[in-house]
Amino acid sequence: MRIAVNARFLLKHKMEGFGWYSYETLKRITQNHPEHQFIFFFDRPFDPKFIFADNIEPVILRPPARHPVLFKIWFNISVTRALKKYKADLFFSPDGYLSLKTDVPQIGVIHDLNFEHYPEDLPVWPRKYLKKNFPLFAKKAVHILTVSEFSKQDIVRRYGINPQKITAAYNGASHHFKPLNPEEQQAIRKEFTDGFPFIVFVGALHPRKNVVRLLQAYDQFKSGTKSETRLLIVGENLWRSKKFRFRN
Repeated sequence: MRIAVNARFLLKHKMEGFGWYSYETLKRITQNHPEHQFIFFFDRPFDPKFIFADNIEPVILRPPARHPVLFKIWFNISVTRALKKYKADLFFSPDGYLSLKTDVPQIGVIHDLNFEHYPEDLPVWPRKYLKKNFPLFAKKAVHILTVSEFSKQDIVRRYGINPQKITAAYNGASHHFKPLNPEEQQAIRKEFTDGFPFIVFVGALHPRKNVVRLLQAYDQFKSGTKSETRLLIVGENLWRSKKFRFRN
């Protein structure tokens, strides 16, 4: 089978949620299934480390898809043409965006519908694009993957999708996550929190991540316990919020 893949979030210096999901999932799929040929569609020059196996053919499609207008061009024109050119039997999209202009079967990963519940957290044009197009993507897909049973039921209720068309495939943990010995733990604490134990948050600094409530909870924890435990926040300031600002 020839499987085309939306690989636009495999970015060398900007691996956020979609990027790491794509990385971990596609690495395992391609290496564990040498019987299939994979065509990775990138929207800009790619790093060779993302070509995980010999059965991957990288292709750069223009224009870079980083704006709602460019989303439509990339998926409905560039991807549609490439699916035909490379004779793809299936298109897999780890971020859920699909082509509405092809008859090639497509599988999309819809991680959640947060933009439906909290539309105010997004700038106006991305919000309009998501709310208009994701119901269409859900109907267009031959199958949908999502990361929790809650999101599955949310998609069923919100978009009227048959639950048998959706599989809840839970996120796993990378092999990089493993216990550290006491010496390693102390070295990390010394580097980031002056030697104190810490609670760590990892994620984009965006309103939907509820970082403001995390800070409030941490403040109550400190006031109530007088603990020396620090709060370590790791993430990019995405779509800056007026509720909080972080200094680099």
